[in-house]
Amino acid sequence: TYSYLQVAAASKLQTRADLAHAEVVVLVKRLARQHHSAALAQLASRVAAVLQYGAQNGEDPFVKVKGLIQDMIAQLEEEAAAEAQEKAYCDEQLAKTKAKKEELDDNIEKLTVKIDQATSKSAKLKEEVQELESELAALTKLQAEMDKIRQETHADFVTAKDDLELALQGVRKALGVLREYYGGAALLQGGSAMASMMQQPALPPAHAKATGAGQGIINILEVVESDFATNLAKVESEEADNQETYATLTQEYKVLKTKKDQDEKYKTQEFTSLDKSISEWSSDKDTLSTELAAVMDYYGKLKDRCIAKPETYEERAGRRQAEIE
Repeated sequence: TYSYLQVAAASKLQTRADLAHAEVVVLVKRLARQHHSAALAQLASRVAAVLQYGAQNGEDPFVKVKGLIQDMIAQLEEEAAAEAQEKAYCDEQLAKTKAKKEELDDNIEKLTVKIDQATSKSAKLKEEVQELESELAALTKLQAEMDKIRQETHADFVTAKDDLELALQGVRKALGVLREYYGGAALLQGGSAMASMMQQPALPPAHAKATGAGQGIINILEVVESDFATNLAKVESEEADNQETYATLTQEYKVLKTKKDQDEKYKTQEFTSLDKSISEWSSDKDTLSTELAAVMDYYGKLKDRCIAKPETYEERAGRRQAEIE
């Protein structure tokens, strides 16, 4: 009887322990299914093994089970801390990288606007310089033509003046001779009257002078002299007008050329400076673009590491907390 009671009590205790063991395993497995937790599923398997083999050795299996649970909680908490640290790192790096990307985008856009504006202005200045060069070439050509015409007209004037002065000199010399000759005839005629009055003999017929014809020639030469003098005055006046016009136009061309030379100089300096700035800005833009490409590459890797996951951090943190509880 005594042996039967002991066996019965032992069997009863064994049955209760088996139920407790099964309840623990079922509970952990149910939690694993509920939370879709691989960690809890693994824990259930390990607990089942410990309960089975620990009971066979006569040891208290729940001591090991509690140890397994405590180890699992510590592991989950360690993973939670590591993931929280990773989350903080990701948030910080994503924010910094995004800010850097926006800064680089803004700087590149500003440089692009500056380069486009400077390029447009430089092209316009180069067109204006080209027009100025054409105008200056036209002015130079016009001045050369005007110089040639002035030289030709002046040479014509010198020739005409020399001819007129020579002709006028000859006419005046002829007039002087004729006036002297025929003036002397008149004097001789007047002297003949006085001689008759003084009862002097008349001059021989061979020395008689045709004073009437001489006066006609003198009159014609005086007209010629007047014409030559008028023409000389006219060509001298035309020469003076031509010289004045030439001097005025030359001065105007000189002033205009100086102005256009200065415009060309300043515009050339300006577009040269712009081209230099464009080159520097383009180099800066290339550097920024290279930096942006590196940032974008890093940004993509950060997204893969921090964002491209099947569930969010919040979801993972909630699931892990449920596992720990």
